[in-house]
Amino acid sequence: MPTNEFTRSVSVDFAPRGSVCEWCGNLAERQLTAIGGRFHNESGVFCRACGEKFAENVANASSTGTATPNVGATFTTPA
Repeated sequence: MPTNEFTRSVSVDFAPRGSVCEWCGNLAERQLTAIGGRFHNESGVFCRACGEKFAENVANASSTGTATPNVGATFTTPA
């Protein structure tokens, strides 16, 4: 099966100029939005390192059906 942008679990856009990472406070590079699954439409602006952790958490939650340990994320598991 071909892989394309429609199978990704996270949408990636540029962060607004001057934004700071929501997890660590460093300069943000990207705005990431979860697509589908438990965290659909959860988003934030992140530096590269924290953005990779966010994407990893979303992908792991999508593939296993459970959330990985929260690493200071702004999203929460629904009750």
